[in-house]
This record gives sequence, C-alpha cells and structure tokens, in this order.
Amino acid sequence: MLKSVAVFMSVAALSVGVRAETYPSKPIMLVVPFAAGGTVNMMGRLVAEHLGERLGQPVVVDNKAGAGGAIGAGFVAKAAPDGYTLLLGSMGQAVQPLLTKRLSYDPRKLIPVAMFSTVSNVLAVSSKTPAKNVSELISYSKANPGKLNMASAGMGSINHLIGELFMSRTGANFVHVPYKGAGPAGVDLLSGQVQLIFANLPNVLPFAKAGKVRLLAVASEKRDPAIPDVPTFAEAGVKDAVVESWYGLMAPAGTRPEVVKKLQDTLLIMTKDKRFISQLAEQGARPYPGASTDMTQLIEREGKRWREVIDHARISLD
Repeated sequence: MLKSVAVFMSVAALSVGVRAETYPSKPIMLVVPFAAGGTVNMMGRLVAEHLGERLGQPVVVDNKAGAGGAIGAGFVAKAAPDGYTLLLGSMGQAVQPLLTKRLSYDPRKLIPVAMFSTVSNVLAVSSKTPAKNVSELISYSKANPGKLNMASAGMGSINHLIGELFMSRTGANFVHVPYKGAGPAGVDLLSGQVQLIFANLPNVLPFAKAGKVRLLAVASEKRDPAIPDVPTFAEAGVKDAVVESWYGLMAPAGTRPEVVKKLQDTLLIMTKDKRFISQLAEQGARPYPGASTDMTQLIEREGKRWREVIDHARISLD
C-alpha cells in the first residue's frame, strides 16, 4: 500500500513538472487596456514581440479600451488562470480601485508577474497654445479660466491624475477632456481641439521633434536624455510632482506559480537584452526590471500616493 502511494506521488510530481516545462503550448493573448496609438499599446506590442520569441509561441495583442483601462483589466481578471491571457499592467491597477466602489472586477483577481519598462511623463501643449513655458501656461490659465482643455486617456488615467496634481500644486485651471486612450487624445492635441496633455513621452516625442507640439516640462527627478533641453517640473517651479509611468505584466489570480515564475524570469532576462533596450530607447522608454513581489509593493505605494490626489480633485467613476 505504501509503495503504491509513493509511486502515485512520484507520477503526480512528474506530471506537474512536465506541465510547467511545456508551457506555453499555444498562443498567448496579451490584453492592452487602452486604444491603439498610446504608450501602453506601444509597450504591449514591443513586449509581446520579444516575449513570443523567447517563449516559442505567438503573443497576440488585443486592445480592449474603455473606463480608464478597467474594461481590459476586468476581462483578464475573469479569464481562466492558465497563463494564456495576460494584462499589460500599469499605474491603472493601483488607482482603479480608488476611483469607484462599483469596479467591474475584483482587483484581487489580478496578480503581478513582473515589470519591464518605465517612461517619463511630460507636459505637452499644442503649437496653437500661446504659452511658451510652464509659468506662462499657469498665468494664461488663471487669466482665462475654462479656456484650456486638458486631454487624457480617460477619467482617472495617469494623464488625468498628473494634471490634477499639477493644478493642485500651481493653482492652474484646466478643463479635463477624457478620451478612450492617449492615441485619440494626441490626434486632437495636434489639431488644436485640445490645448495640452500630461503625456507619456513616447506619445508625443515624434510630434515634438516635428515641431507640432511643444514640451514645456518633464515630471522626472532629472532631465530625460531624449529631451535634454526640456526642464523638469522642479526646475520650472513646480515642486513635488515627480511621476514616472511603469509597465509590467499581470495574470489572473490562481495562475500556477511555476507559470508566473517562467513569465517573470523571461521578462527579467529581456530587460538585459541589448536589442530590447535599444527598441525601448527608440520609444523614449527605459528598462525597469522588477519581480512579482517588487510590482506588488509598487502598486501598494502608488495606491497610497494617488488617494490624496483623487480625494482632493473629487474624482469618481460612480
């Protein structure tokens, strides 16, 4: 009897090991919770390409935009925890639970896998906007309340929250105009339908180089190497406004630990790959490696930080 049990346990352990070794055995869906054209989408497609190469299976990007990223996040939270449906996670996972009591999904149903990149956030204005620097923008907004429209990727998105943080620090007055993603918001910025956006650098860098938008400041501790002539918010007179956007992968809760570890280890190796680093740089991004535990702690810190801003601005999706 004991011998039979031992044999059974050995076979079961071997079976688990084989399952872990064979993952993935089919294509993986990577849900990007914003519309095509924004930084989240760019990061998603770049990581999907490299992840697919290393795992030996296609990683297919599926844009599920809306509700500040909650629609896509909810889809993944409710998916089978088999490692074949993943989420391109960002700061949204820290702030969405703070924005509504009726969130369409349980945040606890998503678990961090690993982080892989970060980008600077910049204040960009339309070339039709009269302000040439931060001080002029603040003065113009105060003298012309309601005249400056601030675009964002959606209510409660990082663009929106940085804007609210900026207004609370400076007394500036902007009218928030939410979109379903940074891509559509950027289109209206170029046309002058909206006058400014607090955007991830990759979203607006090509337009800035072409002279179609002006970058007034960067929300980093130091100037970004990609735009060395653009001052930091602190240099422009706005204190305590350092905000870096980060990106990682998340999976449905219940995903097998060995699958999460394989994805985590693959991502961390990618952040050291010269080609991956070079392609990030082309988009105005940098590698930002972080294990599952690091990402969990970051989400907790970000949640505490943004609660104050959300409460002050009375932002709610309810």
